Amino acid sequence: MKSPILLAALIGASMLSGNAAADEAFSAKIEQAMAADIRTADEKARDDNRKPLETLEFFGITEDMKVLELIPGGGWYTKLLAPALAENGEYYAAIGTGRIAGMTDQLGIDPDNILSPELNTERDEVRGQTSIAPFSFGETGFDAVLTFRNMHNFTELGRKSINDATFDALKPGGIYGVVDHTRRHMEPHWGENRRRIDPVLVINEVTASGFEFVGFSDLHYKSDDELRFEVGRKSVTGNTDRFTLLFRKPD
Repeated sequence: MKSPILLAALIGASMLSGNAAADEAFSAKIEQAMAADIRTADEKARDDNRKPLETLEFFGITEDMKVLELIPGGGWYTKLLAPALAENGEYYAAIGTGRIAGMTDQLGIDPDNILSPELNTERDEVRGQTSIAPFSFGETGFDAVLTFRNMHNFTELGRKSINDATFDALKPGGIYGVVDHTRRHMEPHWGENRRRIDPVLVINEVTASGFEFVGFSDLHYKSDDELRFEVGRKSVTGNTDRFTLLFRKPD
């Protein structure tokens, strides 16, 4: 297996040499989507903190990709990705898509691209997490799968099921981008860290599903987040330290 540093260099060189024009076009479309009227003032106010353009550039997303977003929530990234991919790529979403189902016409999303895999779930109310048995998205050939601030919501089995299904859904060489709130390494689960997750644990779990770890970005590093408090607390919300990890399915 190639080292993460070598993989990052190889992938970066490929992007620079083969997709420079596509990267520039995609960035322009993301900037256009960021200014669109469909986005609320509150959504736009988070741009400086979430750095969507820089994040998607780090993941290597281009306008001609087939991209699956996992657990889109209220559609913060959906409103950027779907328009930017509409002309030359394809946007898909899966798991927790109820809130974006009504936006398909406005965003030009094919309703068939809102995937509804059959999930066998079980809720752990004590930990505030959901377990998911092994499943399939029912669609393959993706160039990229992305998920933003979601992995902490699932049990170990739930995360494994998501990682395994993602591996199966991606093309060889496809990328898997993960962003989430940082938990202290090996810190036991308790009330204040329930919506955080250890990035080392995530790396270990994702690579155990067959992925190669490409690298990380410090785009969302926050030195003044002490990693002590629940992410919704007034002293922390909007300023949590988040890890940004890039993985790749081997060729």
